[in-house]
Amino acid sequence: MRILVVDDEQLLVKGIKFNLENEGWQVDARYDGAAAVEAAKATHYDLIILDLMMPVMDGLEACMRIRQSDPGVPIIMLTAKSEDTDKLLGFEYGADDYITKPFNILVLKARIRALLRRSAIAAAAGEQGVLRCADFSLDPEKRVARRFDGTEVDLTVKEFDVCALLMRSPGKVFSREALLNTVWGYDYQGEERTVDVHIRRLREKLERDSANPAHIVTKWGVGYFFKE
Repeated sequence: MRILVVDDEQLLVKGIKFNLENEGWQVDARYDGAAAVEAAKATHYDLIILDLMMPVMDGLEACMRIRQSDPGVPIIMLTAKSEDTDKLLGFEYGADDYITKPFNILVLKARIRALLRRSAIAAAAGEQGVLRCADFSLDPEKRVARRFDGTEVDLTVKEFDVCALLMRSPGKVFSREALLNTVWGYDYQGEERTVDVHIRRLREKLERDSANPAHIVTKWGVGYFFKE
């Protein structure tokens, strides 16, 4: 596995790189957002750890630009900010996970393993075939989403996994907590609104009318379900 670590604190990057390489992962380091974008264009990474506050280009813009070149790469946002609004903003720009400084390196490793495991499981799920409805489809093997007109849609790792989970169990209502536990794969400590952000973005990307979704439906007071 090849991982990109991006932070302007060079001592922190050195420590993260040392610990991750001890796990057998190949690690590249960059120290600003612009350099991270260039690295992501030149190399396919299995996961990117991206600081929020950096010179030249901040982590949010870097995350958005990386998504343009590699929509499926898992991204962990690393930041000193702890406000929920900052976390939600990170998810809006395409982050899959969020860790607040200071952090335990064991926690970071656990988050990395969880995201890598989810990516591997999702790739293996291609055996289940393409998931389809009238307005869009998901190909779990290729990790490709398409709208009804054939247009390919860029989904983040978590957006794809949330949508695939709902589509594999049509009619089954998933609470926010159930979606967090299933898709995020560990005891998530953040806001359940994270799920709402991902659902809204899925609707905007896949539904014909995101204000009146036909397939990714809300069960008020309970959660979300997929309607064929």
